[in-house]
Amino acid sequence: MYLTDLEETQWQVIKKILKPQERKRKYDLRKIWNAIFYIVKTGCQWRMLPSDFPSWELVYYYYRKWSSLGEFDLLLNNLREKVRVSMGQKAEASVGIMDSQSVRWGNNRSLNGVDGNKKVKGIKRHVVVDKNGFLIAVMVTIACVHDSKAAYLLARCLKELCCNIKVILADGGYRGDVSEKIKNTFGYLLDIIVSGDKVNGFKPIKKRWIVERTFSWFDNYRRLCRNYELTFDSAEEMVKLANIRMLLNKI
Repeated sequence: MYLTDLEETQWQVIKKILKPQERKRKYDLRKIWNAIFYIVKTGCQWRMLPSDFPSWELVYYYYRKWSSLGEFDLLLNNLREKVRVSMGQKAEASVGIMDSQSVRWGNNRSLNGVDGNKKVKGIKRHVVVDKNGFLIAVMVTIACVHDSKAAYLLARCLKELCCNIKVILADGGYRGDVSEKIKNTFGYLLDIIVSGDKVNGFKPIKKRWIVERTFSWFDNYRRLCRNYELTFDSAEEMVKLANIRMLLNKI
């Protein structure tokens, strides 16, 4: 029994959303999910998964299978809507907040770049969250890709998710022609919010600070503190799984 294990109510919510095929199995799918959440939380290697879980090969097989089938996306979207409704909000968000986070590399075989501004060698996570800080979309690039260049691709990810976003709040790093390009192509209004008070030091900007809080939530999951993933797809899936775990804790 680990602190990362699913409670019965949480497991029933996952089963209701994903509707797994009922058949005889050697290992209960709940144990597979427990193993995946253990890896995301503790940051351990797949091959070092404790022996009380099913074999790491089987856990990794299901991880890749569910990732390719879009199960994590489906679960994330449904959980986010469920939690929003329980908070008295509409199921779908109309306002998103966009930002990026540079993450140091932890795997020397993965693609990486250098963010010259933050002096970080590794990758960048580009995310869009709602007003609660719940993840809507995520895209991973090498760290040297500028925010304004990645914004268009991230907007395309949003469009593919068929979400109800109308306005996206962003910081000064997204200024330029990209705002008009996103509006004409996808219909999203990119609202750039820049702090005008530089005399009195740092002050959190209303609504914009929410995405920074989301990044701090990521640090509670050791798998996200550095980039240990070989591919960008896997790096994105780990972010989604961490957010799924956070939303499950709110049920």
